[in-house]
Amino acid sequence: MRFIAVVLSIVLTLFTPIAHAVTIGGNPGPEHNYVCPHADGQPAVECYFDAVQHLYTMCRNVKSIEVIEFGYEKSVEGTNAAKSESCLDKQKLNIAQPFAAALKQAKQSKQSKQAIEGLNELQRMWIAAMAELRWHDGESDDQYKARVTKPYADFTERIETIRTVLVVEPPAKEAPPKSKARKATPSAKAKSN
Repeated sequence: MRFIAVVLSIVLTLFTPIAHAVTIGGNPGPEHNYVCPHADGQPAVECYFDAVQHLYTMCRNVKSIEVIEFGYEKSVEGTNAAKSESCLDKQKLNIAQPFAAALKQAKQSKQSKQAIEGLNELQRMWIAAMAELRWHDGESDDQYKARVTKPYADFTERIETIRTVLVVEPPAKEAPPKSKARKATPSAKAKSN
């Protein structure tokens, strides 16, 4: 009896279909979507917009942990900043695919030049904001928190501007093929009668 149960469990394991991954903005999803978790089932550009804010938040949280561990002054010294530097490197890699997918989608827009320029500017803003997560000498707690919170408003404003110009045209539908057989015209029908 035990042997049958073991064999049956092996057989079921071998023949159970493996679920294939779904991608969202080039990332596995939705249950594994780390890069743009709030954009499941949405277009690539929405994944990118979500990733900009989400990945900034991830590194901001990492920097907060460093500040809690070492204090502001020592959070930028030597290896104390290693976690946030690693986060920055990791998130630059993570955002690359959604950014490329958003650019591809923007090329389909009627105002593609403006949309692409807007996306490139948003990417530059994001990289600059990520680099500015470091504490600056002499900065108070309130000043630091205000400075690292401000990019959210900047991101939101830029995203809304991009959305106003990003109207993607649906792909053109193919016309049905014309049949080679000719329909009989009324005058041809009359002649044959």
